[in-house]
Amino acid sequence: MEKVIAVVVSYNRQVLLSECITALRSQTRRPDAILVVNNGSTDNTEKWLSEQDDIIFITQSNTGSGGGFNTGISHAYKLGYAWIWCMDDDGYPKKDALENLLAHEAPVRSLMNCAVINKEDKRSFVWKTGLCKTIDEVNEPVIEGIGHPFNGTLIHRAIVEKVGVPKAAFFLWGDESEYYYRIVKKHNIPVFTVTSSIHYHPPASFSYKKDWDYNSSWKMYYYVRNRFHIHNAKFKIKQLALLNYLLFIMAFAGIIIFYQKTNKIKKLYAIVNPATDAFTNNFTATPSSILASLANNEKPQKLFLNPVRYIMNIFLPSQPTSFNRSAA
Repeated sequence: MEKVIAVVVSYNRQVLLSECITALRSQTRRPDAILVVNNGSTDNTEKWLSEQDDIIFITQSNTGSGGGFNTGISHAYKLGYAWIWCMDDDGYPKKDALENLLAHEAPVRSLMNCAVINKEDKRSFVWKTGLCKTIDEVNEPVIEGIGHPFNGTLIHRAIVEKVGVPKAAFFLWGDESEYYYRIVKKHNIPVFTVTSSIHYHPPASFSYKKDWDYNSSWKMYYYVRNRFHIHNAKFKIKQLALLNYLLFIMAFAGIIIFYQKTNKIKKLYAIVNPATDAFTNNFTATPSSILASLANNEKPQKLFLNPVRYIMNIFLPSQPTSFNRSAA
């Protein structure tokens, strides 16, 4: 029997982490190992982990979910486990989740996911999953073409060997989507959700239409920047990826104009730097540097020169740089 390691990424949520670990220990098919990546937690997480004798844990600086799963999946792969079962610390699997996932292994190597269900009502899907709003409406054993990493996502090492690992530089908000599309779109690996395998997760509470605090909105930087790379993974044609990103920028600007109540101009300015960094593959921004820029009310200094060149290189044929007189 191939061995399974559960990988949990955690940051400052020791109580929720404990709940998740208890659920892993209670599985009808218990993971052969549990690995926790502690992303520099400043609460009681480090002490609690050191007291657990059945957990492998790695403590590192806070590199976001992208860095956490990069470390976790890389380490699990190096340890030689066949299956890597990934989840955040704020969710937990139902007791038969892993057993039911493994029971539905497809003849073709596939990415498998638990059905991600609201941990409050235990019925409704947290994110859109087919045409159904609740798990009670589902009749089929699997829903093909849908997965929601990293929420009870089961990855075989053969996929990691072929695709690689999540990109640490993404930090958060898009790292899981880029990895997902890299697997299912760029490498044409099938994906499906096993409806009898339940992973409980908090309901999605954030809405971009709700007025957000400009001075603390550092996550928005990653949301805008990373979206470009998500489209590059999702669409094989560069022009289509670029077009979808430009439409996203326009739609996001529209949300700011029509739905935000405060700091509309500042929020519009705040789109420029992450969009420019997306085109130039700049991954140097950190939460602290983004917050400093917001606190100083910095207007974007970048003039989109490189993005314009990027767009021209995609849509316009290359032009000769010199005239060959000998050909006359």
